[in-house]
Order: sequence, then C-alpha cells, then structure tokens
Amino acid sequence: MTTEINLHSPALLPDGYCPDVHERLVLYKRLATCESEQEIDDIHEELIDRFGLPPQTVKTLIDSHRLRLLAKPLGVQKLDASEVAIQLQFIDNPPIDPMKIIQLIQNKRNYKLAGQDKLRVESHIEDVGLRTVRVKELLRELQ
Repeated sequence: MTTEINLHSPALLPDGYCPDVHERLVLYKRLATCESEQEIDDIHEELIDRFGLPPQTVKTLIDSHRLRLLAKPLGVQKLDASEVAIQLQFIDNPPIDPMKIIQLIQNKRNYKLAGQDKLRVESHIEDVGLRTVRVKELLRELQ
C-alpha cells in the first residue's frame, strides 16, 4: 500500500531547478522508493549539492515523501491537507488504537470523524510549510 499525499501545493522538481527531464524522472522514482527518513535526507542533500538551495516546490515534494513514511505505519491510505483542514483516510482495520482517536475527538473540538474511516481536523493554515508541520504533529499524536 502506498499512502497518497495531497498538500494542495505544487510538489515537483521544476525545469529551472533540475533541467534534465530524464534526471527528474530518476529522482522522482528514487524518492518514491525511499523506505527511511535517512534515504530522503540523502536525496535532499544530493539535490542541494547538485542544483543549489531548493525552491518551495521541491521542499513540498520532499515533505510529502516524509509524510508518506510517517503515515504508512498508521494505516493511512490517503492524507489530504488543504488550507482549511487535514483529512486522513485509513485502511480497513488500521494498526491504530481506536481509543486514541476517540480521546482526540473528545478532547479537541476541531477533530471529527468524517465517515467510518476518516479523521478530519479543522485547521486554517495557508502556508504549506506550516501545514506540513501540523500534519506531522497530528501523525505523532496518533502513534
């Protein structure tokens, strides 16, 4: 299972940053197959060494792969973080304590169940970097 991540912001290697289309495809594939935070860090460092400091679209791409690694062990099938809410859709019988989710919903007014397999967290965050930080906090709460 691959977790689908949508941060509602461009997540890509732009032509101006990495001009070779073949090189971009290789980098996308390498990122998609990363199994650890360290592998993603290594590619991030390689990008900086080869192409310079990354623009926001590249940071968002790297962040989406970090979130994929954090979300997968929780059974998150789809993560959608827009400017108004974060929504997690879980696989059937996710490896997560249901009481943890119930406690979060009871203790935090902006946490709601959206159907049987979805958790919705209202959070108005326009900046994609800050939104990513908030998603990481949410995933840690669920661990």
